[in-house]
Amino acid sequence: MVVPDLDIADDTFVARPPEEVAVVVADPRAWTGWWPDLRLEVTRDRGPKGVQWAVRGALTGSMEIWLEPVRGGTVLHWYLRADPTSPPAARVAARRRDRRVRAWKAAAFALKDGLEGAERVT
Repeated sequence: MVVPDLDIADDTFVARPPEEVAVVVADPRAWTGWWPDLRLEVTRDRGPKGVQWAVRGALTGSMEIWLEPVRGGTVLHWYLRADPTSPPAARVAARRRDRRVRAWKAAAFALKDGLEGAERVT
């Protein structure tokens, strides 16, 4: 089995039901904000359980957001399994991975803040 250069998993708790989070996750306008350098093709729309995509552009591979209902809200699981279009040196690859993780975490917290508002759980 070949492991992609970027094999990332991240979890963020959102104090809202999966159906509310799914509305944001299913919006293609949100995707271009979260991943402006990627072209996404939905390979599986799972409704309140999330979305899976084929990824093209700066990366080639697959990505998924899985929405898991938990007591009092939703765990937003993000998975990215992809290779850069132009393979970088190892040090550059590590920085690219770090930038990708940080950018997603900022987007996940913005989604969380937008849905939770004043009720945000810390």
